[in-house]
Amino acid sequence: MTQPKGSQDKGGVIARTYRVHGRVQGVGFRYFVKQNAESLGVRGYVRNEDDGGVFVYAVGDSLAIEHLAAAIHRGPHFSEVRTVEEKEAAVEKHSSFRIDS
Repeated sequence: MTQPKGSQDKGGVIARTYRVHGRVQGVGFRYFVKQNAESLGVRGYVRNEDDGGVFVYAVGDSLAIEHLAAAIHRGPHFSEVRTVEEKEAAVEKHSSFRIDS
């Protein structure tokens, strides 16, 4: 499978977006994603969406992104992840992982 232009750089860094739906607001989902991303060395951000979902932009090496994706699909204890839409994304420079409001 070929990568879309801008989705991977020379260092093997890739980027993905995730749109997560279910019971994912008010249950610590963004903090859960941030904690997992930081422990994996993934950069980017997470934010609540007006439709009740959560949006995640993640950039890092492919193995770290794979592990983060597994955590996103699982969610924290009180969440209920129903659907996750994952897409390849252009690699952007981020120095950390943050929670956007």
